[in-house]
Amino acid sequence: MKKGILLLVALVSVFFSSCEKDDICDANTATTPRLVLTFYDINNPSVVKTVTKLKVVGEGMSEGIVFNPTATGDLKYITSGSTISIPLKVDQDLTTYNLIFNYGNANPALIFTDKIQINYTRTNVFVSRACGYKTIFKLQATNPIVHSAVPATTDKWMQYISVEKSNIENENETHVKIFF
Repeated sequence: MKKGILLLVALVSVFFSSCEKDDICDANTATTPRLVLTFYDINNPSVVKTVTKLKVVGEGMSEGIVFNPTATGDLKYITSGSTISIPLKVDQDLTTYNLIFNYGNANPALIFTDKIQINYTRTNVFVSRACGYKTIFKLQATNPIVHSAVPATTDKWMQYISVEKSNIENENETHVKIFF
């Protein structure tokens, strides 16, 4: 009887000692950061300005970036605000977006599209076994953002673009200021 209890205790000990922590990535763990853009008034550069009815569409995307996941139809792709965060490609050294200002306006002459190409280098950083790797970005020193109007014969709605932080390691700060 004593040997049976000892055997049972030994088996239970072996069973529990073989358990490992679950490999679940904590939701609070920092992952690949997005590029943070903040909009400013071109006439008063220290004043943050709200961009209205902005739709951001990546090159090769059929739809835009989802800003409002609970909305339906086109509304989920449209935002109004002074700051947006957009993802960069982790498998290439450039990402291209069309930023459509005043999207959906009944008057097509009041809708403006600017294209930005973001040029950067990538570094993969190991986070943990559960979370894997994240990618951090560094905007290139020469031509970090190439900006044009679409079509090229029209005026740009974004007047000036300023890179504030070349290293994109988190989403807690503005990386690029856009003046319009």
